[in-house]
Amino acid sequence: MSDADATIAGVEWVTDLGALVRLSVALGAEWEGLTADERRLIKKYAAGEPPTAGVLATTRKAIAGGGDPLGDAYCRIVSTQERRPLGQTYTPEPIVDAMVNWAANNGDPQRIVDPGTGSGRYLLATARRFPNASVVGCDIDPIATLMLRANLTAAGLAERSAVHLGDYRELELDEIDGPTLFLGNPPYVRHHQIDPSWKRWLQETARERGLAASSLAGLHVHFFLATATLGRSGDIGAFITSSEWLDVNYGSLVRQLLLGELGGQSLHVIDPTVAPFADATTTGAIACFKIGEQPSSMKLRHVKQVSDLGALDGGRRVARHRLVESNRWSVFTRVNPKLPLGYMELGELCRVHRGAVTGANNVWVSSSGDIDLPDSVLYRSVTKARDLFKAGIRLSEPADLKYVIDLPTDLSQFEGTDRERIDIFLADAKKLNVHKGYVAANRKAWYSVGLRAAAPVLATYMARRPPAFVRNDISARHINIAHGLYPREELDDTILDTLASHLRTAVTLSQGRMYAGGLTKFEPKEMERLPIPSLDLLREAATDGTGGSTQMD
Repeated sequence: MSDADATIAGVEWVTDLGALVRLSVALGAEWEGLTADERRLIKKYAAGEPPTAGVLATTRKAIAGGGDPLGDAYCRIVSTQERRPLGQTYTPEPIVDAMVNWAANNGDPQRIVDPGTGSGRYLLATARRFPNASVVGCDIDPIATLMLRANLTAAGLAERSAVHLGDYRELELDEIDGPTLFLGNPPYVRHHQIDPSWKRWLQETARERGLAASSLAGLHVHFFLATATLGRSGDIGAFITSSEWLDVNYGSLVRQLLLGELGGQSLHVIDPTVAPFADATTTGAIACFKIGEQPSSMKLRHVKQVSDLGALDGGRRVARHRLVESNRWSVFTRVNPKLPLGYMELGELCRVHRGAVTGANNVWVSSSGDIDLPDSVLYRSVTKARDLFKAGIRLSEPADLKYVIDLPTDLSQFEGTDRERIDIFLADAKKLNVHKGYVAANRKAWYSVGLRAAAPVLATYMARRPPAFVRNDISARHINIAHGLYPREELDDTILDTLASHLRTAVTLSQGRMYAGGLTKFEPKEMERLPIPSLDLLREAATDGTGGSTQMD
């Protein structure tokens, strides 16, 4: 009989929970130290028909061969709807294998912990891969822990295993010499089903670590935080969860943990059109981490099918600073097909920021320098896209630009006639109800526009023509009709000239977001995804004087 036939034989005999419990007991689930809940289950179903010797033999053979006949039987007799309150979704073997392979390539753990173990698919696979590691399984469902105990016994792993029936957030781990591996599929339970006391636990525990947490977070977010509290420097881990946390506000805690103490290494997002779990309609993302590390980048990738996961060693490196700045990570998993060898994304070299919103251009923008205000609050600024289109390569004529009035939030620095002039100006603005406008009312000080520092390169972002990328020779400011490109490191003028030259000649309308009528828009994060030559190529082009993208491509 093949392993597959053995699995089928064990599963078919189990027609209800009673048969599953009796089969688990016959396989060796009655460990010393069983909890009262587990003993009640055993007693409740003890009177039913026991499994035959044949069923026991075929089930043991299936377990020895790496199968999970008990978990398969459980998924067959307990519907998806019935398992949903506990977030029970059993992981397919290819996903388990990929995560175990990653663990094997990244350390030699002395202990393995599965936070929502179910029947033990992860624990059995990792325990076989790491024969010297102790094993800890945790689950809140006594049916699951009985199946786990039975599987561990049948696989000959019981002597180095511990099973905890209870909440993972309450788990305590002894200190050991050597690293711990945290591996598994945390239960997916939406926040509506989480007790308010645990929501308070999430927020208070996060606050103790200097982090923010939302009460709208699902249970998998709780488990990431619990792992951070249990883990020690040198521990490693990989969890598969739904991928929602990449982009939603409540997922910010997971993003903070991976960028901080959890030490995120890589993220592998399974295409949403693929159902990674046969019994649940949910997305899937595998996060790999090494506690205590803070790498300068993380690998992120999108896989079209589960078979593409491999050993979880692929992905595009994304600089940590870009992940810190972004509240949507899914965009980084999308491969940029226009990124030739030796190129990078603009965001690796520069931040892109839209200019400030004045809220009332008729008040804060003036075309005349004859304004009865101190010169120190008047800034020559790009206030229309045509300012940049007209300038062409370099913005060098300040007289062509209007002024933006940008008062500091603290007006106490002004005295005498300067303060009098400012007070008169603000009184006139109030007569126009400028201070009641949405933008002004939501500023730290309603009268302070908050212009950004001058950017060395300015760009238009909405037009029926490709963006203008203009060198800002006069340190002009800009409002929200333009983007500023701010280098992440100091770049000399020749590099900046070469970068702007490349962008002027290489960027096309097709790279933006097109609206009706041919109007095309580049949001800051979209502009950061534009392909540019690497810094080495930019230096080379600047040195030999070729400048533009044609010579560098």
